[in-house]
Amino acid sequence: MLNQVDDALAAMLPAGVLREVTPAYLEEPRGRYLGRAGLVAAPRSTDEVAAVVRACAAARVGIVPRGGGTGLVAGQVMPDGPAPLILSLERMTALRGIWPEENVLVAEAGMTLQAVRDAAETAGRLFPLSLASQGTAAIGGCLATNAGGVTALRYGTARALCLGIEAVLPDGSVVHDLKRLRKDNTGYDLRDLLIGAEGSLGIITAASLKLVVPPPNIGTAMLQVPGPEAALTLLSLAEGRMAGGVTAFELIGGQGLAFLAEVLPEIRQPLPGAEWSVLVEVGLPEGLPPEAALEGLLVDAMERGLVTDGVIAQSGAQAAGFWHLREHIPEANRRIGAVASHDISLPLSEIAGFIRDAGERLAGEGLRINCFGHLGDGNLHYNLFPAPGRSRAEYDDRRKALSELVHGMVVARGGSFSAEHGVGRLKVGDLERWGDPARLKAMRAIKAALDPLGIMNPGAVLSAAG
Repeated sequence: MLNQVDDALAAMLPAGVLREVTPAYLEEPRGRYLGRAGLVAAPRSTDEVAAVVRACAAARVGIVPRGGGTGLVAGQVMPDGPAPLILSLERMTALRGIWPEENVLVAEAGMTLQAVRDAAETAGRLFPLSLASQGTAAIGGCLATNAGGVTALRYGTARALCLGIEAVLPDGSVVHDLKRLRKDNTGYDLRDLLIGAEGSLGIITAASLKLVVPPPNIGTAMLQVPGPEAALTLLSLAEGRMAGGVTAFELIGGQGLAFLAEVLPEIRQPLPGAEWSVLVEVGLPEGLPPEAALEGLLVDAMERGLVTDGVIAQSGAQAAGFWHLREHIPEANRRIGAVASHDISLPLSEIAGFIRDAGERLAGEGLRINCFGHLGDGNLHYNLFPAPGRSRAEYDDRRKALSELVHGMVVARGGSFSAEHGVGRLKVGDLERWGDPARLKAMRAIKAALDPLGIMNPGAVLSAAG
């Protein structure tokens, strides 16, 4: 059993690390959970993080790590149990080094994703992880949740972009593994164990990150398609024509455009009223004009019946406008107010069938469905909204059943109920219901071995009792 925070613990902490417990530390973006905290500590160094962890271990007090607070599965808030200590990485924002010739950057965990991208750009490089929340999301949180984003199709998730980490384990010991190596076969990979663990096995304090040389020629287009099946065929066609040059391939449903028109009418829509469209970005080598490549794709796709209309960006500003539209779909969703949101992934060949069958199963439920996401890597955001004139509170008694229906259909097709947002506290029950038993047993054994006191983000990923 964990203990409450008390004055004795506060006296054990390094001088100057405590912060006022303000509402900002207790909230999460969707407003479904309100966290609790006895103390908030904001260490300035890895040594101070280790000292805080050792003190909490001695007092047997739970620790909830916090980065930018942008997570969508309640991993950063603890609503139940003895009030924990929130450990914020907000003061650990240093760029420890950058080696452009090696394509490596070392950043502390509290550095925002945008700051990492800016530092890379200053050195003539690109850190390709890209999220709508990158101005707030911290790199430590991106790694802790193995964030995906819009460029995972080409560059992979956060895990694929990390070479090494520095982390504090639950006993306060520090893993010094900030290597800048592409090859290092020296035993168990603790980096990959801690990435995606959502702070339940330790606290990432810094990371060595992969950079890339940015493609010199970037092109962007929005293309109207007859449906998801045509969009998938278009993706295959684009990858065949561009030979690895497709950076992003985003599916946008018509309901998302309707929500934008309703609550953010100032956002220009290149293809208003399209039932289905895709946003394509390509990055090509010197000497290959992206506009010509996209025009060739558009002509070929229209001849095959895969595209019915399209707009190719003729300037950086126009391309930015396309991305502005895509990045504000979640904001429009938030303003409308979802009944249930689902971050799912499926094998590509199963996506069209899932969208069709799920729509049929949910017909008659009095819902609007906004389906959009990163089609290139199989990640969809399948969100349910009240019918016009109804509030989401009217669906409270059905929310759980609706999510179980969606997740059950996903799992039956070989998919995942958590594609890029993690498990947090929101999906612990889903993991216990649909997770592979042998895998869950191994996860619990790892948790027990590294965190026998159960102080690290209690109740996240695995239930506190498990």
